[in-house]
Amino acid sequence: MDGRLFEAARTGNVVDFFQLLEEDPLQLHAVALLSGDTPLHIASMTGHLDFVKEMTRLMPGFARELNQDGFSPMHLAAANGYLEIVRELLKIDNNLCRVKGRERRTPLHFAVVKGRVEITNELLSSCPESVEDVTIGGETVLHLAVMNHQFEAVEVMIEKLKQLNKENLLNWKDEQGNTVLHLATYTKQREVIELLLCNDSVSRAVEVNAMNASNLTALDILQGLPREISSGHIETILLCAGATRSQDVAIPVLANERRNVASPSRSPFCQLVDYFKFQKGRDSPSDARTVLLVIAVLIATATYQAGLSPPGGVWQDNSNPSDTTKPHIAGKSILSTGDMISFGLFLFCNSTGFYMSLFIIQALTHGFPLRVELQLCIISMIFTYTISMATISPNGGMKTVFHIFTGVCPISIPLVARWVRILSEKRWHANSLTGRINIFGQDCQ
Repeated sequence: MDGRLFEAARTGNVVDFFQLLEEDPLQLHAVALLSGDTPLHIASMTGHLDFVKEMTRLMPGFARELNQDGFSPMHLAAANGYLEIVRELLKIDNNLCRVKGRERRTPLHFAVVKGRVEITNELLSSCPESVEDVTIGGETVLHLAVMNHQFEAVEVMIEKLKQLNKENLLNWKDEQGNTVLHLATYTKQREVIELLLCNDSVSRAVEVNAMNASNLTALDILQGLPREISSGHIETILLCAGATRSQDVAIPVLANERRNVASPSRSPFCQLVDYFKFQKGRDSPSDARTVLLVIAVLIATATYQAGLSPPGGVWQDNSNPSDTTKPHIAGKSILSTGDMISFGLFLFCNSTGFYMSLFIIQALTHGFPLRVELQLCIISMIFTYTISMATISPNGGMKTVFHIFTGVCPISIPLVARWVRILSEKRWHANSLTGRINIFGQDCQ
């Protein structure tokens, strides 16, 4: 690279940069043939936003190139904490945050290692899938955050995993078979262990007795370390979470195997049913979310269509006083004219299914791009469904009931679902805590 071009990139001098291009318009194309730093690398490393903007406009391909050290411009900007430059590079392609550099580390890995919390949030918001990228040693972003004592980054990552329904990453292992809990225990990071095991919504996803490649659980690792003041606190947390030593973990497994040998084999039908059940550890939450989303969309489609075309159809004309048929109005449901109870049950069940399916779609698409547009679509569907059902409902009490139902249902469904979930978690926590107190006595207090 021309020394003057290097100096312009280092100082962020856009005027000198354009003067050099006037002298030799092919200068940037010549740089593309070299294997070292490009001007975009230099500007990203030194934090010159204006220079980066001009470079990405002229040579956007430089954003994907790795220098001699195996770093892209995004790696350098993320590691040095230049948030605006990271945002500018993401405008080219959101997947730039997944470019793998030396040791297969991504810009997100470097942001977490350096504790760049704002950049970590930006990268995850732009490309949530990047949270699953691992290094050549099988380390996730959580492994790297714990190994580098970046507690704030650990907090942000765990919160993001909860939003993305990817809590299974808490149990991912590196090439030595260590989970995040293994590493936090080995480095005696009490605050990380408390975050993993003392938070109900997180602790239920953590496998406290997972064993690494050396067949050691987190409790084994702790008891093998020199005894310190913090060791007692950490041991109490682990024991209260149900942690055991590896030799104790193997006992129930062997007992189960003996029991399975002694018991008669299950019927082929039961085995077939078990095969299609969701199994934690075998089926990824990402696949489960995709299946739930497909099912919710199908339910929304079916219930919406049923609302537009109720059983029996709708009257095509107004009744004539001379007709022997019951009085009716064009556009009203035929079923409501003959059997008001059946129509009421149909209205209630169909509307509940429709609103619940929309709530599930809303929950499963949290954090997706074009979120506002999707919400507008859902709101529009609610309005059109409500208008349609109000139109086909007979005048009188049934229409009033339906109006009240449609006003309360979209608000009450999320609240009731959250209330049931909180009660379930509290009951699980109470039962779990009772069992722990019975086992460990005063240690858990």
